[in-house]
Amino acid sequence: MESLVSIFATFTGLEPLALRFALASAGCVAAGLGVWAVTALCRRWLPAIAAQRSVWLLGQCTIVAAFLLILMPQSERLRVLPAIDIESYATPAPAARADTGTASPAAAVAEAPAALTPQSMLACATQGWLLLYALGLGYSLIQLLRTRRALHALAAAGHRTGAAPVHTIEVDAPISPMLFGLFRPRLLLPLHLRAFDADQRQMIVEHELTHWRRHDLQWASAGIVLQTLLWFNPFMRLLRNQLSWAQELGCDRDVLHGRPATQRKAYAAALVAQLKLQQTPIATALAFGHVTQSTLADRIALIRTPVQALRGPWTRIATLAALGAVLAASLALRPSLASPSAAQLSCVALMDAATGQQLRRDGQCETRATPASTFNIVVALMGYDSGILIDEHTPVIKYDPRYTTWNHEDWRIDTDPSSWIKYSNLWFAQQVTTRLGATGLQDYVNRFGYGNRDVSGTHGAHDGLTQSWVQSSLQISADEQIAFLRKIVNRQLPISAKAYDMTARILHPQTLTNGWTIYGKTGTASPTLPNGGDDDSRQYGWYVGWATKGGRTIVFANLRLDQRQEDYAGFRTREAFLRNVATQLDTL
Repeated sequence: MESLVSIFATFTGLEPLALRFALASAGCVAAGLGVWAVTALCRRWLPAIAAQRSVWLLGQCTIVAAFLLILMPQSERLRVLPAIDIESYATPAPAARADTGTASPAAAVAEAPAALTPQSMLACATQGWLLLYALGLGYSLIQLLRTRRALHALAAAGHRTGAAPVHTIEVDAPISPMLFGLFRPRLLLPLHLRAFDADQRQMIVEHELTHWRRHDLQWASAGIVLQTLLWFNPFMRLLRNQLSWAQELGCDRDVLHGRPATQRKAYAAALVAQLKLQQTPIATALAFGHVTQSTLADRIALIRTPVQALRGPWTRIATLAALGAVLAASLALRPSLASPSAAQLSCVALMDAATGQQLRRDGQCETRATPASTFNIVVALMGYDSGILIDEHTPVIKYDPRYTTWNHEDWRIDTDPSSWIKYSNLWFAQQVTTRLGATGLQDYVNRFGYGNRDVSGTHGAHDGLTQSWVQSSLQISADEQIAFLRKIVNRQLPISAKAYDMTARILHPQTLTNGWTIYGKTGTASPTLPNGGDDDSRQYGWYVGWATKGGRTIVFANLRLDQRQEDYAGFRTREAFLRNVATQLDTL
């Protein structure tokens, strides 16, 4: 089974979809329990509700809607329960510093233990469930086709009888009188029906024709389709059985309306006699004797003393409100399989650099955030294009104690372009932008089309040259990062070839064990509070760049906003990306 799952995941690349699909499956079962509880209460307080077809079909639709809405990434915003933190149960990565760390991503991937981790077990389980669902759906469809063939074979073996609104076929088989055929309805009548009393035969046939006039075939087909799609949900079967029950009660009520007690008794006797003669009912047909020993007494009781049908609008309005409440609760109270960041902000986006084909886009990729140290890619391009930066080790800018270091020991040394990128040295980038000047910086950002292009900095502080990309005015989304990175890879920016080459070189590319070479840059920053201060409880973590193998290049952007921890969010984002995404690039 594990090998099948592996093959399935390799050829589809559907691991994110598998996780969401498993969550949606569990959510729709929970919604089914809620729907069944609501309808059970309705049946207890309003017994006539059992004869309402719409209640049962709407119940199925509610469960399907819960399933589909949970599949949609946008539904994350409707959830009120906290996310299930999956990554916290994973094997922790080696301790290192995020934006200033020297740990090799290639080594991290190569040295990963071969043993199963909770994450890999979860991935295997969810992919296995997706495969199992596909197999179950295929089996259910095959069963439907077999039933259809059996019905057509019965019809072909019989012979047509007198005129009727639908084709009537008499067959020599121990079946119940039944109506089938969505687009070409046919009525099958068993030969043993001739032994019944004339009034009984007339009412039985009228029962089936009432199904036809009420369009019960369409209602039943809709219920069967919905049950087939969610074949694993037991409540879909229960609700579909109740839909069939409501259809039978509705036809009984219409056929017996205004008839005397003697005919009602004869009709009930015919139902008992038919039950003794028929074999197992065919689920896809509307059959007069579609009852079991457990429901026969209830149906006969309703035939003898019918419950008044509920026609008023308030009952349906109340039922719709109850089902709507179940749907809303299933969305709001569902858990989410995610990292700690997903409870607040998370995006993983990958795109083919050459074609622009979107390979993956999960989360709130349209939401802007401060670029933090990922802006160093822009600074490097500007620096090499303008001549401020010369090569990997030129210029060396002398450390000045007045520079901002934020307690980074690696920033308190003389720094060249290579070590600047390696340690995400803020003051080095500030020296480059200061030499560019405000006009030069704004001109480059405009020509690059980078984010919101706002390098004005903090309002009233006049610090745009040195702070605009650090928790300040400049904002960019993961979608915009992807668009910018494509311009770099495809060399569509108005800069020199040297700027492209040197920027790629100082990004310290790493080749993973799967053959992909990663050019990436991390970024870490705190959100800004409404009062202008830093949010010390949370951190943005960026990892952006591109991956190449052979003649193919994929650009990527990974953004997370999660709880502040001992290490840096940018490092955690990079390690999670290399562990969970970069290893699967061949499947995209």
